[in-house]
Amino acid sequence: MSIRIRQLKYLLGWLIAGTRGGVTRAKIIETLRETPQNANQLANSLEMDYRTIRHHLKLLEKNRIITSTGDGYGNTYFLSTELEKNYGLFEEIVNKLWKKQKREKKK
Repeated sequence: MSIRIRQLKYLLGWLIAGTRGGVTRAKIIETLRETPQNANQLANSLEMDYRTIRHHLKLLEKNRIITSTGDGYGNTYFLSTELEKNYGLFEEIVNKLWKKQKREKKK
């Protein structure tokens, strides 16, 4: 595993499994993989608060997990090239997270 891929894996692990908003960020990433969207579209499709979505988008963009094009309200978000190439790392982390949540719910 190259250093760059290892760094991406650690970053995704922290953003998805290591912080409170990880589940929301995982849902955003999964949704954007299907189709690029703006913040309002994401808020509607995920049935979440617009400001919450904006917060997570800013964090994901700051960490170069997603990128955007356009201005202001119409700003459209999509996965970064790096994440597209290494989407399996994201799936691996998300699968571990979902399994962990299922185990915790059973307790």
